[in-house]
Amino acid sequence: MKLFTKAAAIVAISTSAVFAAGGAGEVTDYDFPFEGPFGTYDQNQLQRGLKVYTEVCAACHGIQYVAFRDLAAEHGLGYTREQATAYAEQFEVFDPTLNGGEGDFRTAAYPDKFPTNNAVGAPDLSLMAKSRAGFHGPYNLGINQIFKGMGGPEYIASLLTGYTGEEKEEAGTILYENKAFPGGWISMAPPLDDDWVEFDDGSPTDLVSASKDVAAFLMWTAEPKLAARKQMGLVAIIMLTVLSVLLYLTNKRIWSPVKGKRDATTPAE
Repeated sequence: MKLFTKAAAIVAISTSAVFAAGGAGEVTDYDFPFEGPFGTYDQNQLQRGLKVYTEVCAACHGIQYVAFRDLAAEHGLGYTREQATAYAEQFEVFDPTLNGGEGDFRTAAYPDKFPTNNAVGAPDLSLMAKSRAGFHGPYNLGINQIFKGMGGPEYIASLLTGYTGEEKEEAGTILYENKAFPGGWISMAPPLDDDWVEFDDGSPTDLVSASKDVAAFLMWTAEPKLAARKQMGLVAIIMLTVLSVLLYLTNKRIWSPVKGKRDATTPAE
């Protein structure tokens, strides 16, 4: 047991040293309206985030698991079918049924999904907010997510705002210093800055606000039915609570006569 304790202590100290050396990034605990047990998406924020994605992120990243019709769904961004169709027409998708079965590109339609984009090897962003949830903070154990509610959106917003302006070259590749990225250096150049995207509703266009908007949108792409899932979970908890009370009262009613007889036959001390 002593040997096991010593070994565990050595592993813990070694792990602490690795992450203390800068292995984990610095993630800021931003506030989002969908956080908490009763949180829901802000559709205006999601629409702003979609605009940031369209004008900035879509040049390198795709969201291939999201359909254009989702923009007009009940859990979507509040668009009408006509608005979603008009937005889809900005894109081209590959249709394998065209050109005699050889496939060809055509204008995207309402039922289509967003096109893939791997021209520069950039990752798809459909599930980014979920894949990055829980893997930051002390020792990458997800402690910040458990105790502070910090998940993937916080990581994405922190990544977009975490550039320091420092650069270096390694093996012919330009790397950019980023406080939020694990290891501190990332090959993606700063994709966003103040006033790069303008919003029709007059919302702030500074870097932090735009980063939070697109982070919220990417959370929606990963969890479009988040509010419905929370509501279902709340209903389940209420039902289980009521059921537990009923089971307790039923148990008391069934066994109270037996317990009363047992108490009556127990000799007094």
